[in-house]
Amino acid sequence: MVEDDDELGLALAEGLRAAGLAVDRAGSRAEADEKVWVNRYDCVIADRGLPDGDGLELIRIWRKSGYAVPVLVLTALGAVEDRVEGFAHGADDYLGKPFALAELVARVRALGRREQHPRLPELAVADLTLDVPSHRVRRSGVLLALTAKEFAVLEALMLRAGEAVTRTELLERCWDEMSEPASNVVDVVIRHLRRKLGPPDLIESLRGVGYRINGPA
Repeated sequence: MVEDDDELGLALAEGLRAAGLAVDRAGSRAEADEKVWVNRYDCVIADRGLPDGDGLELIRIWRKSGYAVPVLVLTALGAVEDRVEGFAHGADDYLGKPFALAELVARVRALGRREQHPRLPELAVADLTLDVPSHRVRRSGVLLALTAKEFAVLEALMLRAGEAVTRTELLERCWDEMSEPASNVVDVVIRHLRRKLGPPDLIESLRGVGYRINGPA
């Protein structure tokens, strides 16, 4: 998220994280440009009025260089000609201020689904199913109540069912740059998942590596 207003940026980041999204923040075009070449993102939210120039010019530069990440422009400049200009510079969506957080979350999720690796509508391992669009998880047909973070970790494991997924990979996919990689946050979420999923345990611990989800032996 590229937003130079610290108060607004913090509030939006908290709201997006509460919806289960990992958020990195940048306060300028230069900082945002550095982050996108270091990290891989599913979506960028960009303000226009940045301290080092118009956010639209940054989008134009990205598109010219071949960087195709979906971009949502979030700005007080909401006139028709402003929106047209935004799309002309390569924006994928345009949301004027003021706006509802729920709408922003929905638009970000929609843009994220356009990402280079399309998500499957439903994932399954043994009797466990995960419905991506509806954010529902069932074990033997019984609906389970998972937190947004538990859902994200389970989805990451099920997308690579049968493969080892390292703690670092889970942190990078399900958390953001504010997380402490040395913490046991992944292990805590896995422990909660195992309790909610119930027996037989489908998540295998790989000592010194991470985790793997399999069907029961």
